[in-house]
Amino acid sequence: MSIFSKIFDKIFHRTDAADAPTGAATTAAAGGVAAGQAADAASAAAPAAVQPVDVEAVLTAMAANNPQKLNWRTSIVDLMKLVGMESSLAERKELATELGYSGAKDGSAEMNIWLHKAVMKKMAENGGKVPAELLD
Repeated sequence: MSIFSKIFDKIFHRTDAADAPTGAATTAAAGGVAAGQAADAASAAAPAAVQPVDVEAVLTAMAANNPQKLNWRTSIVDLMKLVGMESSLAERKELATELGYSGAKDGSAEMNIWLHKAVMKKMAENGGKVPAELLD
């Protein structure tokens, strides 16, 4: 699994627990329906249940529950730490390669700023609701 995929999964699948009551309610409502009809009802409901993930809200909630004061809004290192990932230079170099960074992969501020913006942009491209100031 790629580094970006790991970040994406930690943020986007964080909301699964919040969606569980909806899924449980759907299952309970379908309890008296034949299995085939229940499967049809579940598959029909699935597209409607897919909503953009509010990346800022998820990360803000994660930060509120984290004992460290992490500046995930501007720091790729802090963002990676916040989602429970290793933020070493080796990991950031791999992420830079995945996302197409063409500069020196030396852990410079330039590379780290580019990585943060690229990650936010990629999350937005993949169904994330990301504030404009995090994309600039």
